[in-house]
Amino acid sequence: MYNIKKKFEVPSPTQIVLLQELEMFNSLLTRMKKTLSDLQKALDGVIGMSADLEQLSISVFNGYVPQYWLNLAPMSLKNLVSWIEHFHNRFTQYKQWDEIEEPKVMWLSGLHTPAAYLTALIQTTCRAKGWALDKSIMYTVVTKERNPAAIKKKLA
Repeated sequence: MYNIKKKFEVPSPTQIVLLQELEMFNSLLTRMKKTLSDLQKALDGVIGMSADLEQLSISVFNGYVPQYWLNLAPMSLKNLVSWIEHFHNRFTQYKQWDEIEEPKVMWLSGLHTPAAYLTALIQTTCRAKGWALDKSIMYTVVTKERNPAAIKKKLA
């Protein structure tokens, strides 16, 4: 987080959203790492098996996302395998956003708080065009294009 923050002199609204997203993602990642490490220790007999760890093991064994993780994650009804794939795809989107550029096409369901990103887009556009924020609205134009790589520039 520190290195990413250093890249921004004065962060734009969308860069602030990236930082917020990464903060939430890192909290979830930390919880996942800690609980899985504790579960391994409990299974090895190094620490006692708590009710939370037992629930974690039951969830993982049955292919469900542990509630202890869902409390820090975007709402999801996915099974554990699909959820982990979604988690990995979120990581990829954040990594590309940081290392390459803000995506021209944003995978909104890959964000913890998509509404914050949409609001940031409105703020950015209003600043660039000199429009009053409180008089602006967002509208969507739906295209038939399904391949994100085919989009060459952001529309504003």
